[in-house]
Amino acid sequence: MTTMDAGVGAAGAAATPRRRPLIGPETYEMVFGTVYTGLMTNLLLAIACLPLVALVAATDPAATWPYIALAAPLLGPALAAAFAVFGAFSSDGSTAVVRTFAHAWRRHLRRGLAIGALTTGAVVVAAVGVAFFWGRTLGALVIPVLVALAVGAVVTAVLALAAVPATAGARLRDVLLAALVLGSRRWYLSAGVLLVLGLLLSVLAVRPVVGLGFAAAPLLYAIWGICRFTLRAPTPK
Repeated sequence: MTTMDAGVGAAGAAATPRRRPLIGPETYEMVFGTVYTGLMTNLLLAIACLPLVALVAATDPAATWPYIALAAPLLGPALAAAFAVFGAFSSDGSTAVVRTFAHAWRRHLRRGLAIGALTTGAVVVAAVGVAFFWGRTLGALVIPVLVALAVGAVVTAVLALAAVPATAGARLRDVLLAALVLGSRRWYLSAGVLLVLGLLLSVLAVRPVVGLGFAAAPLLYAIWGICRFTLRAPTPK
């Protein structure tokens, strides 16, 4: 090979563009960050609600429902902390899941427990009322009202828990009132919250391990996203 041929070959090699990888490092980072955030959030939710999880998984809920009702308020601060993790991840891509969850859980513990206790009380009262009026003459009138009240209490609680991390200085009464008003006004979004929540509960009932290990975080993220739209301030006309 002559010197000229070598020079032409080198020039051709230099002119040939290098192929870029189909998936860049940013995409890998985003994918692994998303997966890690979801799995770690599921684990932290299970730890924060461990007494409730143990009761549901290891006992007959029909026989131990009073104890389940006592443990159910633990869902309040756990969901508020999970929504705080979703907010941090959505706003700046933060994957400091453990730190964000623990900080939000401690900060919103009292309000989360209060919302959880109020909701649990409303659902238990409604369930007892349905059991009492079942098969009675007034049941056709009273039972639908009780079911609607229980469903409304659950949706309002989820909306309030989604609002808690962003309204740390607001009074609990104001947060609940805003969740009730906006949830009622935007009932179609509240129906979406209820639909996804029902899907999550059905997965947990049929496949508890799959629900807690994999499905909880993405479905709760969808609920959090719907709640954000529901809780937006009304646009002035």
